[in-house]
Amino acid sequence: MWVFYLILVLAPCYLQWSQGESVVVPGIGVNWGSVSSQPLDPPIVVNLLKDNGIKMVKLFDSDPWTISAFSGTDIEVMVGIPNDQLKKLSKDKDNAEDWFKHNISKHVNDGRVNIRYVSVGNEPFLKSYNGSFNKITYPTMQNVQRAIDKAGFGGKIKVTTALNADVYESHSNKPSDGRFRGDIYDIMKPIVQFLDEKKSQFLVNIYPFLSLYQNENFPEDYAFFDGHGKTTDDKNAHYNNMFDANLDTLVWSLKKIGHPNVTITVGEIGWPTDGDKSANVKNAERFYRGFLKKMKSKKGTPLYSGIINTYLFSLLDENTKSIAPGDFERHWGIFGYDGKPKFHIDFSGEGQEKTPIAAKGVRYQEHKWCVLKKDADNSKLSDSMGYACTNGDCTSLGYGCSCANLDKTGNVSYAFNQYFQMNDQSVDACDFEGLATIVTNDPSEDNCTFPIAIESGGNILRAMQNVGESNYRR
Repeated sequence: MWVFYLILVLAPCYLQWSQGESVVVPGIGVNWGSVSSQPLDPPIVVNLLKDNGIKMVKLFDSDPWTISAFSGTDIEVMVGIPNDQLKKLSKDKDNAEDWFKHNISKHVNDGRVNIRYVSVGNEPFLKSYNGSFNKITYPTMQNVQRAIDKAGFGGKIKVTTALNADVYESHSNKPSDGRFRGDIYDIMKPIVQFLDEKKSQFLVNIYPFLSLYQNENFPEDYAFFDGHGKTTDDKNAHYNNMFDANLDTLVWSLKKIGHPNVTITVGEIGWPTDGDKSANVKNAERFYRGFLKKMKSKKGTPLYSGIINTYLFSLLDENTKSIAPGDFERHWGIFGYDGKPKFHIDFSGEGQEKTPIAAKGVRYQEHKWCVLKKDADNSKLSDSMGYACTNGDCTSLGYGCSCANLDKTGNVSYAFNQYFQMNDQSVDACDFEGLATIVTNDPSEDNCTFPIAIESGGNILRAMQNVGESNYRR
């Protein structure tokens, strides 16, 4: 009887162990964007999340194929409303109700998709937008929340807006001097009050990498979490990393605006692996190892203790994102464009050198590449390479990047191949005035990979649905 009892009790545990069930730090999710020439199909991505034990995901739109893929899972979903839709939704409550009906209701009415948040806009108050969304973000939040409440989901689905950390500032760089930016203070006050009253969350994107990228004098160790950076003291609080100091600047800003108890969630945080001298696998591993250990400790920051819900940025590389902020924008993924892990990351926060589980069921296009002909006319190379890079992706060729050590022929071949693959290996995309040829031998060198396109159903569906994504960060 004891043997029988042990079998009944321990068998499920052994089954979970033998299947390698992944453990993730509580409160840790990921951002999933699909601004790519061949985005992975949603069912493949959802299985990738499940295989790696990830229970929270943040989306940037409400693509129906994507949301439907979460049906029947226990993954918590945050749906996004792109900035280019705010104007319409801010004008009329009926528009918001129609949006909710067609984008959310059908997924949650039967309880099959666990949608918990709607993020209105994405970093709408960036200074680069010149105030384009200042007057319409809050009205849209109100209209969408009314639509949710009217449909009877107000207790479950909350409205928020994803904000860049530049919505607050400190003239002394000390958290205690933090306050919301003067030019948007009157906009932020009702938004913060709304979040407080509705028991929603203040969603903020914090990027230590960008602090390092934008300031040559920024102390590099301060961007990480291993305690090697210089300590900053502020009113009995001690800071040895940029993340803690930045988040506590927000804590002070919320306190000064009269709403100190609003829940803070980190909407985006991560480290890119290419496109800049500081964007590499080594730094990404160091960053995530320290950050996930910190999140596992549940200590929070000096002024904001406990678990901090966080969405890592990002799940996958996106090779058609805007590179206005920098070439690294296309390389934020923990996984590559094809769902292969790019570096060791231990989602459990134990700091072990673990390799995440790769995406399953990915189908590659033919194993062929477009390269420069050996007898090519050099006088035509400049224009052809310029065209390939403008319409393809050459962000790995820059100084300090993964393909920076290629010779002239390799540089041109890489550019040609990127354009060729991003155009689904069309024969016409490997011509370049007769300079290029298709080969079947992999031209990859050392750490520089010449990619092969994947089969994707996303392009066809997106064209049919005319789903748009537009803003600076996306």
